[in-house]
Amino acid sequence: MSARQYFGTDGIRGKVGESVINPEFVTKLGWAAGKVLAGSGTNKVLIGKDTRISGYMLESSLEAGLSAAGINIGLLGPMPTPAIAYLTKTFRSEAGIVISASHNPYYDNGIKFFSAQGQKLDDDIELAIEQQMQQPMTCVQSDKLGKASRVSDAAGRYIEYCKGTFPTDLSLKGLKIVVDCAHGATYHIAPSVLSELGANVIEIGTSPDGININHQVGATSLRNCIEAVKEHSADFGFALDGDGDRIMMVDEHGQVIDGDQIIFIIARDALKSGILKGGVVGTKMSNLGMELGLEQLGIPFARANVGDRYVFELLSRNGWSIGGESSGHVLNLNYASTGDGIVAGLQVVAAMLRAQMTLSELASGFIKFPQRLINVKYQAGASDPLQAQSVINAVKTAENAMGNTGRVLLRKSGTEPLIRVMVEAQEREISDQWANAIADEVKALDI
Repeated sequence: MSARQYFGTDGIRGKVGESVINPEFVTKLGWAAGKVLAGSGTNKVLIGKDTRISGYMLESSLEAGLSAAGINIGLLGPMPTPAIAYLTKTFRSEAGIVISASHNPYYDNGIKFFSAQGQKLDDDIELAIEQQMQQPMTCVQSDKLGKASRVSDAAGRYIEYCKGTFPTDLSLKGLKIVVDCAHGATYHIAPSVLSELGANVIEIGTSPDGININHQVGATSLRNCIEAVKEHSADFGFALDGDGDRIMMVDEHGQVIDGDQIIFIIARDALKSGILKGGVVGTKMSNLGMELGLEQLGIPFARANVGDRYVFELLSRNGWSIGGESSGHVLNLNYASTGDGIVAGLQVVAAMLRAQMTLSELASGFIKFPQRLINVKYQAGASDPLQAQSVINAVKTAENAMGNTGRVLLRKSGTEPLIRVMVEAQEREISDQWANAIADEVKALDI
């Protein structure tokens, strides 16, 4: 299959106003997607977005392109990515489109697609959309143009769905929870879900202004959530990212509970409840400590390539249900077809209540190996840094020195021009030492 030119591991993403995230390109993208995805069913596509100011412009561009292809459009407004996946499926739409750059700064944005089943598009469909974009853009006859309409109470529908994933015999009554919505798409969703389930909710990051999304808040910037948990003596905190498909948690002592720990808690609880299907899928970035902890429980573990779409593919292939990434993408196919931060957090809370344990106690099931991750910028289109002999030699030196007590992983980011250098070892000094040594070799290439 030919390589995709525009689609990365999570849709199309870039800086607003540049080569792909601009009105002209996105209009053509909407038209091409409409031509490829149009079927004989509802002939309707849903569009949702996060809270970036550029979302209005890109929404209008997609709407124009889809209409020209004869596709009707349902506008959801600001909604979490997993909500758009869920609503696409429940409305029996041809597809769902998300306008979001997830955890990136406000000046970036992106476009990603869900199939009628609420799943990320297969590579061959994304390639077909790119090939369609090479054709001259046409317009259907006036009486065949697509119509656009607002979807009423999209937020309310999704709030009820989230609440429905929480056990009916449990309640959040008596719990004080900090929720940080990153000034993003969950700002009007997550606090309502938690409060309607009985919690005393302390809100952070629920005042989006178009440019403050992810700025010193949310899953990628946990300081405010940690401070709020301590200040209010909260039981724990939820920190979601800009589009709501990632979650990090903070325990009652202000310690961060990452995606690996969340996945471990959910899998162990499913095992105890007798509902675990097979094993767990992580990624090449998943902590070795989680793998060993699951092994002690007798739970199989497999690693996929980085990206929740690849976690989903391996889960589906194995017939398993639980997986995700250390960054906070958590999938449980018993409840959702994509990563869902709110739903994952509720599953952790349910495990807490069933075990009658605090979050810190619940998260102590395995010992994390210290990881050091260094991001090194490179110029897109330049020679591949991962093929440089000096970098290859540095990796081999580190691997030989650590033996079976550590891991090295180098990879390109799927969303930014970065080389991610990750070293994992039993001792932090060792992981720091070799990560810096390898990153220095990448930097020395002057790319």
